[in-house]
Amino acid sequence: MRRREMLKTGLAAAASFAAPFAAPRLARAAKASTLTFVPTSDLAVLDPIVTFNRPTRNYAYLVFDTLYGLDTNWQAQPQMVAGHEVDDDGLTWNLRLREGLRFHDKEPVLARDVVASIRRFAPRISFATALMAAMEELSAPDDRTVKFRLKRPFPHLPAALAGPGGTVPAIMPERLAATSPYQPVKEIVGSGPYRYLLDEHVSGARSAFARFEQYRPRDGGGPAGAPGFTSGPKVTHFDRVEWLTLDSFSAQAALSRGEIDWWESPSRDLFAQVARDRNVTGISHYMPAMGILRFNQLYPPFDNPAMRRALLSAIDQDEAMIALAGEDPADRYDGVGIFATGTPLANEAGIEVLRSPRDYAAAKKALAEAGYKGEPLVVISPTDVGGISQLSRIGAEQMRRAGINVDFQEMDFGTVIRRRTSQAPPDKGGWHVFFTLIDRSIPNTNPFGNQGLRTDGKAAWDGWPNSPKIEALRAQWLDAADLDKQRQICAEMQMQVWQDLPFIPMGEYWQTTAYRKELSGIIPGCFTVFWGVRRA
Repeated sequence: MRRREMLKTGLAAAASFAAPFAAPRLARAAKASTLTFVPTSDLAVLDPIVTFNRPTRNYAYLVFDTLYGLDTNWQAQPQMVAGHEVDDDGLTWNLRLREGLRFHDKEPVLARDVVASIRRFAPRISFATALMAAMEELSAPDDRTVKFRLKRPFPHLPAALAGPGGTVPAIMPERLAATSPYQPVKEIVGSGPYRYLLDEHVSGARSAFARFEQYRPRDGGGPAGAPGFTSGPKVTHFDRVEWLTLDSFSAQAALSRGEIDWWESPSRDLFAQVARDRNVTGISHYMPAMGILRFNQLYPPFDNPAMRRALLSAIDQDEAMIALAGEDPADRYDGVGIFATGTPLANEAGIEVLRSPRDYAAAKKALAEAGYKGEPLVVISPTDVGGISQLSRIGAEQMRRAGINVDFQEMDFGTVIRRRTSQAPPDKGGWHVFFTLIDRSIPNTNPFGNQGLRTDGKAAWDGWPNSPKIEALRAQWLDAADLDKQRQICAEMQMQVWQDLPFIPMGEYWQTTAYRKELSGIIPGCFTVFWGVRRA
């Protein structure tokens, strides 16, 4: 055999011998650089403007960036902007973009992209809608400057552009931002820390994201320069993030075996078992959420405010939160008003309507006096989002105790989302009531973050309440720069809510999360974000 042939044979044998050892090393390296995550439900909607459901919001903050973000004190901080200048009269704001911002298609982020993006997301975010109503002109004088010229001062401008966190005020290229805010974009191009991998998406099963190498985290941030909820230096430590859609028992087994790294929100009944695993960190106070009962106010009987108020003596927050969080009082809150417990504008104005003993006989009488005659009322509920499903069941039972003939209709969450946007009559594909959960940390901290408080009829969130008095108080809050004045207005607003009832708060509870012990950097108290998370 010639020497060259012998050499080839030897190399082939060496490669064959090494392969069984190299493969595990490669697999370990790939696993170390990949974060595998199980969300609460499948990522079904990719456009962050057309919906505010939780999976879309969480994914959007991976893929898109925002002009401002919120720190852990719920204060707006510059994010894509380096800073801003405001004229003495408060009518002109010049926002200066940071240097080096790029979209995932490698094109630079320009001020005209920002202007087009603001015009797209503003109709879907009530805070930004209010900003646009106060605006005389929005322009891009140069590639890095965004200019607002206002008709009247708007002290909350950074907060309005930071977004409440439900519908994400995502910045995207001008060509995509030209799409109607009511139609999904046909391409996902952000400027955030990760790129969305379309070719790896499997509907109902899997989504994948790759680190965007040209992303430049901003310096500083909130207190001591730390990352905030959606602000600060978004430093990433994984090459890839993968989302797997699993049922609860599969997620529990996969976390225990180390096949996944992080399970977003195990239910309370599984959490204790998961937390006992010596390889798992379980956080029982991770992400607070408020339950709400939402009425369809376009059709009888809940177009009548007296009918809505009749249920105030039937809704039992404590019972509802025990169903979600268990018996430990530390895991839940009752006597909850319209803003999240512990946030700057939370108050107890008129809260006795929900704290006094429940009186189902009084509720039945009030319903009858308001004109209810026992007709079936449609309550829609998801089968695949455990917390909302549990809340819907206990809420529907409380309605039954008040004498309501409940037509309880269950369906998958995607169908619930589509169904509740329908303004058709309840007997023709519409609905009367749905129950849902809204996160405390970002959306539910002010009159424009809580989407349930928008009460301008068909322009409002699903349910379409109409209350000129609540709208007037929200407008007053917009003009108030002083925190004490803001609190006074919000106490008046809560008193008016008990009269007009755009929704009924069902209480608040702490959601859980669980992840492998080698992970660190996860921020409690916020919705799920991935920057700062690393593997030991």
